[in-house]
Amino acid sequence: MTAKRFSPFKNEVDRVQIGDLTVENRLDRVALAGRLDITLDLAGLDAAHELMELLSLTLHELVHASLPDKVAAGTATVKNPFG
Repeated sequence: MTAKRFSPFKNEVDRVQIGDLTVENRLDRVALAGRLDITLDLAGLDAAHELMELLSLTLHELVHASLPDKVAAGTATVKNPFG
């Protein structure tokens, strides 16, 4: 998936990989995990552009949303189906 098809905060399935950095979409957050080396070459330029596009999309959604002071932690307790 390219950054252009990433819709921040719209679903729980979008996922983009840039190098070893994973950007995952959630309804209440965009999660970044891993590492991204932006090297001084064309590959680094491409990686920087893709990261910038993802962050720009995310910032656009944040600026145009009605935001709470803070969202709750993203954990939930689920009943064990085996016990």
